[in-house]
Amino acid sequence: MSRGEAVRVVSPGVHRILLDANGITLSALFSTPALDLPRATIVALHGAGMSGAYFHGLAHPDVSLLTTATRMGYAVLALDRPGYGASAEQLPDGQLLAGQVETVRTALADFTAHHDIGAGLFLLGHSFGGKLALALAGDDEFGGVEVSGCGHRFAPLAADAKLWKRNWGDLQLYPPQTFRQAGSAVDTPPPLELAEALGWPAAFAEAAARIRIPVRLSFAEQERWWRTDAATLDELPALFASAPRVSVARIPHAGHNISLGWAARAYHAGALAFFETCLLDRAAA
Repeated sequence: MSRGEAVRVVSPGVHRILLDANGITLSALFSTPALDLPRATIVALHGAGMSGAYFHGLAHPDVSLLTTATRMGYAVLALDRPGYGASAEQLPDGQLLAGQVETVRTALADFTAHHDIGAGLFLLGHSFGGKLALALAGDDEFGGVEVSGCGHRFAPLAADAKLWKRNWGDLQLYPPQTFRQAGSAVDTPPPLELAEALGWPAAFAEAAARIRIPVRLSFAEQERWWRTDAATLDELPALFASAPRVSVARIPHAGHNISLGWAARAYHAGALAFFETCLLDRAAA
């Protein structure tokens, strides 16, 4: 099998592909506009206990980032992060964040060697994938970074193990078929990434200080992992001292897993509008 080869059609316009990262095989869902070259390519990074299919929810047509973005002219590469999908057998314990950065960076080099990425790569990460997106965003090769469900101060009950069972928020925030269709999006989180989770607040500040591209941070109305009070969110822009622009968005009618809920279309539209502004910034430079 050649690198970057499409191996299976998942749904119309969406393929599962494999990428090589120095011998580690990463899987991904890949979609691209049907008739035109992409305006740019979004690299989507899922959270703990999910997979790249998080960004292609099948419970309702409105919730898929891959579908919405391709209609706007973007390609989307929704990676299964290291330790998930095709790499789970090679990396049964997953990787710490620094290792994920190196693996994904190498896999993206393989991807860009085989695909037209348009005006460049943008990062979009959710939760644990948001950590990876922020860590990768220190590389100036990306045009902008959008992160949801990933803050810098834990909510008071975030350390409670029971929260894993209720971090979705109210179930009515999601289409009725979500929990019947969730099997393809849900996966077992590998232990290494969980082991370093409590150290994230310090790592957040270090990652933010290195970023020199536009940043957008989004938080669900019913976010239960992170503090989202006004005072806490007001602290965020100052952490990105070298970024040309930082915005913080609140997403109403949403739980932590925004991209699977009824608010997904509004959230994805906001992220795509942010990327459009990044493209305008680049054209005006």
